[in-house]
Amino acid sequence: MSKKESAVDLAKFIDKGVRVKLSGGREVTGVLKGFDQLLNLVLDETQEFLRDPEDPLRTTDATRTLGLTVCRGTAVMLVAPTAGTEQIANPFISPEDAE
Repeated sequence: MSKKESAVDLAKFIDKGVRVKLSGGREVTGVLKGFDQLLNLVLDETQEFLRDPEDPLRTTDATRTLGLTVCRGTAVMLVAPTAGTEQIANPFISPEDAE
């Protein structure tokens, strides 16, 4: 890997849907429109997942529309594509613990 090459190649996600986890527990999805070397992200059609009022560390399926947003690179913890992902059952939890 050369000095100019980044460990994160976000160019392949431009104009595609991404899910971003931010420090502080916020999660958003949107269409990645741009980024820079500091991992500042520009997202369009952004939707924020609202937190559970009983457990602020957990997000719900309820969303609010934010539109065009800039996510500061110092707050970005995870960037993942939305296409090709699906939720699965936790394989490490026993059936009696799930109830």
